[in-house]
Amino acid sequence: MLDIEKLDGERVSPSLDINPLKLFDIAKSQGRPLYAAAPMVRYSKLAFRQTVAEYGADLAWTPMILAKEFNRSIFARDSDFTTSIKVPPTIVQFGCNSPIELSRATTLLAPYVNGVDINCGCPQSWACAETLGAALMHKRELVAEMVKEAKSALKRDGFEGKKTVSVKIRIHKDLRDTVDFINTVQAAGVDFLTIHGRLRSTPSSQPVNLKAIEILTSHTTVPTLSNGDVFTVADAKLHAEVTGVGGVMSARGILQNPALFAGFDSCPWEAVEMFMNKVTRAPIPFKLVVHHVSEMVGSDRAGGQTGGGAGPLLSKDQRMEMMTCQSMLELMDFLDGIREVRRL
Repeated sequence: MLDIEKLDGERVSPSLDINPLKLFDIAKSQGRPLYAAAPMVRYSKLAFRQTVAEYGADLAWTPMILAKEFNRSIFARDSDFTTSIKVPPTIVQFGCNSPIELSRATTLLAPYVNGVDINCGCPQSWACAETLGAALMHKRELVAEMVKEAKSALKRDGFEGKKTVSVKIRIHKDLRDTVDFINTVQAAGVDFLTIHGRLRSTPSSQPVNLKAIEILTSHTTVPTLSNGDVFTVADAKLHAEVTGVGGVMSARGILQNPALFAGFDSCPWEAVEMFMNKVTRAPIPFKLVVHHVSEMVGSDRAGGQTGGGAGPLLSKDQRMEMMTCQSMLELMDFLDGIREVRRL
């Protein structure tokens, strides 16, 4: 069941009228890349997507949703997707290895999102064991068939030209294989691509391969996003300049600092308050709330690749005290106390 608020009796969000491809054009006209918030397991839920939109994210991804389970289980539909009239342009990402399952899932969610994305980048072993995520990087023809089926579903349901089908990928050790993959899905009609510049086996502690993204972008004929190691707006602009992409996507950086795309080099206190306000209206499990806030107030990363930043909002002792909170009320009281101290 979709948690969709009603406005004047209509289940419609104004942002749903926006084709994501138009957002690339708007960003280009403003002399910058498109800013995107990545799909993150458990963490890119509605309240977080709403928060990053308040701070300049143009486009936000849902966490990966398993298409087969979503199609068959009301419990999956209850827990995996939530939307509202106050939602940023949103891409739903599916974990899927079946064209027919993707077609069905696209039909279910197309009215409530701006586009559908196929996850070909998740490196987790469980996903690859199920032929999902990065395992699909070796099944380009299957991915192409899924692109075609999703596009057909959009056309059948009256969304042709209004919603997009995209693919998020990683790179192969031999970039010629990645070029073949890109050419295949482009021929199938994919609307845009996101390239994470790491191999499936590359840990996030190693720098993203911008040179590889640059080479691959020279072979794309559709708008392209660069993903990996974007912690500040300066990082985003550097990625765009080096690789030639039309947009950049942040995961770890925006999790730690939802105000990243508004130009803040580290998370401002107001972003913590913004998120808490959003999450009271679009609840998620309490443990996830605590994790979100701990990322925002506790990151020691300052300034990304380009330097700067102000360090963590809370001390180590304060963060340890926060972790002892057992409920939303306790957490809100704790944060209110910190806010009062900060005002002194």
